[in-house]
Amino acid sequence: MTDRRDVLLAGAAALAGLALPRAARAQAGAAERHGMSTFGDLNYGPDARHFDYVNPAAPKGGVVSLQISSTFGNQAFDTFNTLNVYVLKGDGAAGMNMTFDSLMSRALDEPDALYGLLARSVATSADGLTQTFRLRPEARFHDGSRVTAHDAAFSLTVLKEKGHPLISQTIRMMAAAEALDDATLVVRYDKGRSRDLPLTVAQLPIFSKAYYASRPFEEATLEAPLGSGPYKAARFEQGRFIEFARVPDYWGRDLAVNVGQNNFDRVRFEYYRDRQVALEGFKAGTITFREEFTSRDWASAYDIPAVREGRVKRETIPDETPSGAQGWYFNLRRDAFKDRRVRDALGQLFDFEWTNANIMFGAYRRTASWFENSPMKAEGPPSPEELALLAPFRGRVPDEVFGPPFTPPVTDGTGQDRNLLRRADALLREAGCRREGATLRLPGGQAFEVEFLDFSGSLQPHTASLIKNMKLLGIEARYRIVDAAQYQRRVDAFDFDIITRRTSMGVTPGEGLPLMFGSRAAAIQGSSNIAGIADPAVDAMIAAALAADTRDELTTACRALDRVLRAGRYWIPMWYKPEHWLAYWDMFGRPDTKPKYDRGAPGTWWYDEAKAKRIGKA
Repeated sequence: MTDRRDVLLAGAAALAGLALPRAARAQAGAAERHGMSTFGDLNYGPDARHFDYVNPAAPKGGVVSLQISSTFGNQAFDTFNTLNVYVLKGDGAAGMNMTFDSLMSRALDEPDALYGLLARSVATSADGLTQTFRLRPEARFHDGSRVTAHDAAFSLTVLKEKGHPLISQTIRMMAAAEALDDATLVVRYDKGRSRDLPLTVAQLPIFSKAYYASRPFEEATLEAPLGSGPYKAARFEQGRFIEFARVPDYWGRDLAVNVGQNNFDRVRFEYYRDRQVALEGFKAGTITFREEFTSRDWASAYDIPAVREGRVKRETIPDETPSGAQGWYFNLRRDAFKDRRVRDALGQLFDFEWTNANIMFGAYRRTASWFENSPMKAEGPPSPEELALLAPFRGRVPDEVFGPPFTPPVTDGTGQDRNLLRRADALLREAGCRREGATLRLPGGQAFEVEFLDFSGSLQPHTASLIKNMKLLGIEARYRIVDAAQYQRRVDAFDFDIITRRTSMGVTPGEGLPLMFGSRAAAIQGSSNIAGIADPAVDAMIAAALAADTRDELTTACRALDRVLRAGRYWIPMWYKPEHWLAYWDMFGRPDTKPKYDRGAPGTWWYDEAKAKRIGKA
């Protein structure tokens, strides 16, 4: 099975009127800090030399080649036609985020902690609505010009006004960003801003104001924008590959957030229209690092001489982050899917047990929750704290919200479970559908037709049994593959019946929630509210999550949200695995410790010349 599109920023700010979290108030008026986190806790002090999961003495050199495995902004998996990845127009190239620095940078062994990068410190006002960042005087763009607060103010403002909707909607409650002088950036937020908005703002790319003085920010372009990050775009061939060169005199190489990282002289992304062709590219050594997402290939496609001889290594490492919400998403903007009973019926038709055993080598677990593989997954009856959030919506949400959460049915594994077919047929009839011969008609009289839209055939075998069961009930279902660019245009415009999507929640859900599930985002083209969810109960649970003062309160709110979402039947959940499958040519070194919330590869790895010579890759 192939994991699908992820999002970098998937949320808008919370609804106005939320109380400011106590965690923010506790920091209010404090002296400048070297970092920040959602609830104020930081593992690393201001004198830390590096993160615990890196090798500070890691050598620099060599090249790693890989394939894009997750996307953000306007990126596509199988092609690119622009190096501007932060706007809606075009298909963005992989890796461009490596060319830009942000105000602060993530620590991958903490849930959400940030530490100073371009900014050496941050201070928060007493009301939590103003933050002051002090920029480092040594920060430089690749042309040698200084990165100033004026550049930062320009960047945050232009991203809000002209950036990709996943960004602009996320930061819409950032009221203003202004430079007091070259070193001082002030960011102001609207009253009622969400708890995590400052963390989002601090991780946005910072552009050169002077560079864009003569160029339109929102245009697609194959000119590499001026950056300040550890890499800059070097060679590329549109739609085939793009290569990034390490900046040897990178201004921030000795900062604690960078030590032991950015170790390869060159990072190269290869593009393939077909994932099987990409696998052959890995076997041939064109790609040297690969995360495998297809169970069939992991089970059988790596029986090659390079593996048997030890020149290629395969490894399974734990994934301690929420596994994301992968499934077939209904488009509720279509009349056919507005009735919950119809959506429930279609969900009864997927035989996971048969699919897992016959197509996926039994490698997966069935997804039930939008917060799978995390403490935020709802289980059993609601706790008293969850009930307090849910009680105002009794009678306006399905009764099951107040009992054990919905779990997809376990089938008999035949691929055609007759009991579930009968259950689905009964639900469709309750919804007003009727059979005329071999055709199922919707309440309005039109034939029930469903199109599964995709840009790849990798999931066609998994969808085939679902389509077959739909046809048994008189639904005319088909699987349509279009090119990646057309696919993305149609998804952005919500022009589809059902698509497959995998979205990631993160360890501390916040800014992502409103744009993925909020009513306002349902009408915003390009947003990640793919299903078109517009439910006051969902909005209220999101508001509670965004206003949570402690991690326990956040967990409670997310569990309540999970119950409401699962009761809505907005998707047919697929499957997950709490681990990463890695394959790589044995030419790399790596630290002894993996960061808790990331695979750590290849970001903290390095090129080992001696190993490369042994396998003939030097």
